[in-house]
Amino acid sequence: MTTSTEEKVYRLDALKWAIVVALVAAAVIGNSAFAAQPVLYRALVIIVMAAIALFVAINTAKGSSVADVIRGSVVELRKVVWPTRQETNQTTIIVVIAVFITSIILWCLDSLFGFVASSIIG
Repeated sequence: MTTSTEEKVYRLDALKWAIVVALVAAAVIGNSAFAAQPVLYRALVIIVMAAIALFVAINTAKGSSVADVIRGSVVELRKVVWPTRQETNQTTIIVVIAVFITSIILWCLDSLFGFVASSIIG
């Protein structure tokens, strides 16, 4: 039984990245050049240009690998068991109490060492 996997061939990656850079540069320069226009219109144009640039970038080898990493991260994020509100509150209270106790202990040690140092120095 032979299994063949076809790797996707990415052609003209350099040209695609040049297009991405040109789109981003055009969005930045256009935003400055059309500063008199309403912010809503400029924001919509920037969002559209960013979407096009993202689409072009994902169709490159590096962009595809980044998209795969993001997909894997989303899958792992769904596997996380998030604490309930009660568990979060209890953990926060424990941390606050531990910090308070530690600060009291350090204050006592600082006072003791200060007293000893002042007794030695005179």
